[in-house]
Amino acid sequence: MNLPNKISLVRICLLPVFIFFYLATFIPCNFLIAAIIFVVAASTDFLDGYIARKYNLVTNLGKLLDPIADKLIVMAALLLVTVDGTIPNPYGIIASVIIIGRELIISAFRQVAASKGFVMAADKWGKYKTAFTDVSLPMLMLLAQIVASNWLSGVALQVVQIINYVLLGISVLLTIISGVNYMVKNKDVLKEDKKEAE
Repeated sequence: MNLPNKISLVRICLLPVFIFFYLATFIPCNFLIAAIIFVVAASTDFLDGYIARKYNLVTNLGKLLDPIADKLIVMAALLLVTVDGTIPNPYGIIASVIIIGRELIISAFRQVAASKGFVMAADKWGKYKTAFTDVSLPMLMLLAQIVASNWLSGVALQVVQIINYVLLGISVLLTIISGVNYMVKNKDVLKEDKKEAE
């Protein structure tokens, strides 16, 4: 249980805290607090990976905890802003299906790759996707707070909404591009071994 793994565990522990504050509408500025927690959790994702690589602390436990922590908080945030209508339906449902579907497909891809000894490195499209997702989701939570607290109205509110929806749209587009690119680059993973075929 080294430092990077402890940081990943902290990120997992932040998940119920994040969900609590997002749903706790009786607390002033609950959506804003949830957004801050999300940003902190997303920041620790970069931190634990950096420490693990720099100090050669990469472990099998870390390889398990890190992606689980990332996916759990992103999926939770996406579902929350979809269910409460911050992302208008059916667009929220479509975005959720695409983003969550991509993660499930790539996870399955990695399982097959691991069983065959393949190493599937992250590429720039995946990093772009992660960056836009980690920006668009807290921005949507901030939008939920703006609406709930009546901080903006009229044209100003519409402008903020449009900015949020554009960011989410880019995130969804990058999710599709990164997923397709990932599978195309690693298509050899799906080839049957000759011995297996016989």
